Amino acid sequence: MSSKVYFTSMKTKRGESLLTKLEHLIVRAGLLETISPNDLVAIKLHFGERGNLAYVRPQYVRRLVEQVKSKGGRPFLTDSNTLYAGSRSNAVDHLETAIENGFDYSVVGAPLVIADGLNGKDYVSVPVNLKHFKEVKIGSAAVQADVLLAVTHLKGHEATGFGGTLKNLGMGLGSRAGKQQQHSDLLPLVNEKICIACGKCAKWCPADAIVVESKAKISQDKCIGCGECTVTCPVRAIEINWKTEADTIQEKIAEYTAGVLKGKDEKTGFITFVTNVSPLCDCCGWNDVPIVGDIGILASKDPIAIDQAAVDLINQAYGNPLSELGERHEEHDKFRVLFPNVDWTIQLSYGETIGLGSREYELIRIG
Repeated sequence: MSSKVYFTSMKTKRGESLLTKLEHLIVRAGLLETISPNDLVAIKLHFGERGNLAYVRPQYVRRLVEQVKSKGGRPFLTDSNTLYAGSRSNAVDHLETAIENGFDYSVVGAPLVIADGLNGKDYVSVPVNLKHFKEVKIGSAAVQADVLLAVTHLKGHEATGFGGTLKNLGMGLGSRAGKQQQHSDLLPLVNEKICIACGKCAKWCPADAIVVESKAKISQDKCIGCGECTVTCPVRAIEINWKTEADTIQEKIAEYTAGVLKGKDEKTGFITFVTNVSPLCDCCGWNDVPIVGDIGILASKDPIAIDQAAVDLINQAYGNPLSELGERHEEHDKFRVLFPNVDWTIQLSYGETIGLGSREYELIRIG
């Protein structure tokens, strides 16, 4: 069966703002219908890396916050810490970056909660029993929330072709160790030249696979590849592996998304901004020329359908020859132009297979 995806363009009439159009879109899509009084409502978004300007503007988020409050919900903005060393790898830096980028309470009207805590260890292991994972590590704030609304900025991504709702949820709400599991099929290794033998890795290892003498040593027989040691080491002596095939990481992201959505019982909704469609993720400390012009905003209750619709709209749009598309801007599949070795459809087809939604959709244009 096809799912409903609601769409509003960026074109406005005199006296009508995009903020008002967003409100109408959310109401028409019925995203707030399941909010009950006093529900804790997690609004998942990407706060943007320091130096990046392509993320969703906080003024849009404020309108969503106001709508949630009008239903009696108690909204908070959330994301989990990053695996890479940047401006969002722990809650202190993450919150400072979010506030610098405009997501302050005085602007958005809701508190900020980092889903996996101070250093990424505040997570819940959620059973999924799928091909790659029996359980996934999801930031506890997202699991414990009554309602989850995902606000996504659609953009390109070197590992998955594009980053949409699935990546925003699966990778975005995985704990730091969960991100390591998604990124790597390899077990971690200790760089003995850097190791200071502090013992923190051994303390946090759930498999008792680490012994610290003059240096830390990991037993490859006992190691379960959970990634806790890589995110615990204070000097980054335990190397993070980023080596996962594009098909595999997309399937893993879909499985983590299944963990994020588990138990929410229809109390979820998805909003996607097809604006500032930069060729690379908002995790970069910069953003490049958009590959297409601003297209519009989508809303749906189906995470697969909204991703498919967003990519279809981009591929139907005129490509920007001044962007990374260059001379190939007229080709239909713009993300394959950017990343020819990545089949971005895998995340959607696999997500559909495991029951996340449908790639078949009805696009309902409003406004």
